[in-house]
Amino acid sequence: MRVRSVIFHPVIIFVSAQLAWISLVGLWIYWYISNYIIFQTVGDRISPQLASKSINVFSLVVGLVLLAAILVGIYLIFIYLNRQQNLNKLYDNFIANVTHELKSPLASIQLYLDTLNLRQVPPDQQQKFISLMLKDTQRLNNLINSILKLSALEQKKIAHDFHVHAVEKLTTNLIDEAIEQYKLPPGAITITGSVSCYCVIDRNAFKIVFDNLIDNAIKYSQNELKLVIHLKTTAKKCIFEFIDQGIGIQPKGQKKIFNKFYRINHSNIPNVKGTGLGLYWVREIIRYHGGKVTVFSDGLYCGTTFRIELPIYQMAKRRYINYLLRLTRKSERKDTVSGNEIELTPKI
Repeated sequence: MRVRSVIFHPVIIFVSAQLAWISLVGLWIYWYISNYIIFQTVGDRISPQLASKSINVFSLVVGLVLLAAILVGIYLIFIYLNRQQNLNKLYDNFIANVTHELKSPLASIQLYLDTLNLRQVPPDQQQKFISLMLKDTQRLNNLINSILKLSALEQKKIAHDFHVHAVEKLTTNLIDEAIEQYKLPPGAITITGSVSCYCVIDRNAFKIVFDNLIDNAIKYSQNELKLVIHLKTTAKKCIFEFIDQGIGIQPKGQKKIFNKFYRINHSNIPNVKGTGLGLYWVREIIRYHGGKVTVFSDGLYCGTTFRIELPIYQMAKRRYINYLLRLTRKSERKDTVSGNEIELTPKI
C-alpha cells in the first residue's frame, strides 16, 4: 500500500507526464533528423517512402502511447487536486464546527464562574451551576477525545483488545448501555432477529460504532427515536442492520456519508451538532475488524438503514481474524508483569 501511494503521488505522476512529453518531442525530432540525413546522404537512389516507412510507423505508435500517458497523468493530477480541494472545504467546515463547539461550553463555564465569583449565589443555585458546568466540561472532553480518536485512526495507533464474543449478548449489552447513556425511553430501540454466532470484536471500538450510529439516528429524527436493530447471519457473515425512521439521505449524500468531516445539512434540522467524524470512525473501525459497512435510503423522509457485515469466527477470513487475536495477545503480554501467555477464550 505504501509503495502504491508513492507511485501514484501527484508529483511522481506530473514528473512522469513531463518525461513522456519530452520523450515524445525527442522522438519526433529524432525521426525528422533521421529522415533528413537519409535524404541528404542517399538522395534519389532509394524511394523516400521505403526509407521512412518503418520508422514512421514506430514513431506514430510510440507517439500515441506517450500522448495517452500524458493525458492519463494530467487526468490523475486533476482528480487528485479536485479531491484535495473538496477535502480542504470539508476541513474548513470541520475547523469552524470545532471552534464553535469549543467556544460555546467555554463561554458557558466562564459565565457561571464569573457569576459565582462576583455574587452571593444561594446554595441550591450553586449546585445547579456546578451541574451545568460539569455537563459543559463533558462536552469539551468528548470533543477532545474525538480529535484524539481521529489522530489514532489516521496513524494506525489503535489499542488492540480483540476477543471472541457472542454477538447477540454483546449487542444487547451495548444497546442497554446506550439507552442509559442517552437516557432513551422504553421502546426507542428494538432488537429483532436472533443469532448464535461468535465474532472477533474489540468491545470498546464496537461501542464507538454503536454509539455513533445511535447518536446519528437521534440527531436526524424529527420525532421520537424509533430505531430497529436487526440481527441475522449468512454462511460466513454476521449482519447488523440499524433501521431508523429519520429524515433519510439523498443518493448524492449516500456516496459521501462515510467521508471524513462530511455532514448532512437539512433545513428542518438546522442545529445538529457534531464534527462530521462519527461515520468515518464507524467505517474505519469496521474495516479494521475485517468487515464492511454500507448505507441505504430511499430518499428524504424515508429513513436510513446502516448495514454492518462482520466475519463469523472460524468461518471466514480466518487468517486475518487470527492476526487480530495475535495482536491482542502481544499487547496483553506487554501489560502482564509475569509475561505468561494469556488465552483468549470466548466471552459468552
